[in-house]
Amino acid sequence: MSYAEKISTHYRHTSLLPAIRVGLEKQGIKPENASVEDLGPVDEFHIGGRAASEHFLDQLEITPSQNLLDIGCGLGGSARFAAKTYGARVAGVDLTPEYIEAGQVLCNWVGLSDRIELKQGSALSLPYQDASFDGAYMIHVGMNIEDKQTLFSEVFRVLKPGAKFGIYDIMKTNDEELVYPVPWATTSETSWVAKPDQYRHALENNGFRILAENNRRDFAMAFFTKMKEAGIAAGGPPPLGLHVLMQKTTAEKIPNMVANLAENRIAPIEMIAVKAG
Repeated sequence: MSYAEKISTHYRHTSLLPAIRVGLEKQGIKPENASVEDLGPVDEFHIGGRAASEHFLDQLEITPSQNLLDIGCGLGGSARFAAKTYGARVAGVDLTPEYIEAGQVLCNWVGLSDRIELKQGSALSLPYQDASFDGAYMIHVGMNIEDKQTLFSEVFRVLKPGAKFGIYDIMKTNDEELVYPVPWATTSETSWVAKPDQYRHALENNGFRILAENNRRDFAMAFFTKMKEAGIAAGGPPPLGLHVLMQKTTAEKIPNMVANLAENRIAPIEMIAVKAG
């Protein structure tokens, strides 16, 4: 099995769309009447969910005339949020076929299939022509990619001069070994969490200029505290949430990630860069 196949297998669900449909119906929502907001709890597979997406994407100054690239788009939750909120057109690419297939159906449900196109493919060999996009972003993707030089070289290639590139990734903040499993990896074999300076170096080596960097650890800790309190108050998880994606492994992966955050081994970091032009 290739490395890409291992990553895709890690995220595979096998009955993802039916599980989302059940979660909506438990709330009295018919899929064809679902909104981007209704899907947010399950299709924003990153720390902080929709609130994190808004804080992050606002920094890219997205306009309705732009064509954006969502790298490692997953189910396309952030792409749908960007298309609805800012009016942009969004292309998304992800390794996992099930995510792409389910994500395009979700775009149909919320009436955004005319503004979003999701493709199965690799971030290390993007299926787009040079200078195709007015901006790009990736959310919790780099932790599965060892070769960040090639990753950022590909992003640079498909962006127009002067385009912004946003990164919201989990990065290492000390040299301690992580506790596994975590949402992005079962073991260290498929985990390539890097320090911020490694990201900076790879970005600058490929012609990007870094405009901003934000450590969102405090936000992340508060987010998980609220999530735990809400679960206790409700007597269990909500009908839709990250547990729908991770299934039975949620009970181990989320506490391990919180422990890694609490021990300051990792933190979610935002970086905003621009392609020199």
